[in-house]
Amino acid sequence: MTPWTDRLAELIAIRSTADRPGELARALELVIGEAGPGFAVRRFESHGKPSALLRPAGGGDELRVILNAHLDVVPAPDEQFAPRRDGDRLYGRGAHDMKAAALVMTSVFRAVAARLAYPIGLQLVTDEEVGGPDGTGHQLARGVRAGFVVIGEQSGLKVVNESKGICHARLAATGLAAHAAYPWLGENAVLALTAGVGRLLERYPVPAAEAWATTVNVARIATPNHAFNQVPAAAEAWLDIRYPPADPDFEGRTRAEVAAHLGKVTGLTATVAELGPPHFADPAGPGVVGLRAAARSVGHSGDLLRKHGAADGRYYHALGIDAVIFGPGGDGQHGPAEYVDLTTLMPYHDALVTFLRDYRP
Repeated sequence: MTPWTDRLAELIAIRSTADRPGELARALELVIGEAGPGFAVRRFESHGKPSALLRPAGGGDELRVILNAHLDVVPAPDEQFAPRRDGDRLYGRGAHDMKAAALVMTSVFRAVAARLAYPIGLQLVTDEEVGGPDGTGHQLARGVRAGFVVIGEQSGLKVVNESKGICHARLAATGLAAHAAYPWLGENAVLALTAGVGRLLERYPVPAAEAWATTVNVARIATPNHAFNQVPAAAEAWLDIRYPPADPDFEGRTRAEVAAHLGKVTGLTATVAELGPPHFADPAGPGVVGLRAAARSVGHSGDLLRKHGAADGRYYHALGIDAVIFGPGGDGQHGPAEYVDLTTLMPYHDALVTFLRDYRP
């Protein structure tokens, strides 16, 4: 049993998905309450997504260190919001990504923030799983700054100083409607769409194993059809593209330039809904060095790690601020068997306390 187990079970039971603004607010208020009294709480809201920045009373928002945690989760069946413990594993949606880390970070903040010789903040957001523009992105647009940022995404107490960029795009194809019994009288937009997707996957093939390369996930293919017996005149695909800094097709490009590139490769009409840059933090910087040493002090390797998934660190990287991912152990995030390894929570807590105590910004 850890000090956070019961509270974590309560937090997991809150269905804090993007389509439930009331539950996002409930999760946020629960964690703010865990921080306790005596802190200044600056509240934000953008497009219905609430967030908060906690800091010791007095002073401004230019903080030396920010602990960043998101409280939103991806959708899941009902049973995943009923947390279940099996030995040292606590299962449930958000257990690993990242409600356990949020509670531990809040506990650390409560214990040390007022005693440090420099100002730190606790940043709580509720939209990371849908890109982060209304949480971390919005707070930075409103002037929040830090010298170094620790994001509590899952990492097994390794230090993620590099992660891929993200592109969410749509491909559209048009055809000619006809009766399905006479397909030669029409032009099937789905066939044109899948042919274009095939050309894209030839350029960016799905790796057979983990690889630091650009990947394309086809998340959805849809048509406006409501009948079996109609040749579709339109079709659309959703793409989730992750790319490393070395890929010139995406790195440093604008949305319009990436859309033009995707259109050229596929022969289809492409639009880019989101384009987030890769993230990188200097491995020789004092924040990264100090955090790795703190991880080693609690018996973990503190190794550097690359992460294929994007996180809110890219918003800080775009402003020249080093941000890393550093979180507890577990597995199965976004899947049916997501769990947090409870044995890693206390070492995670102690590593953060050690880092903040020894850090000399």
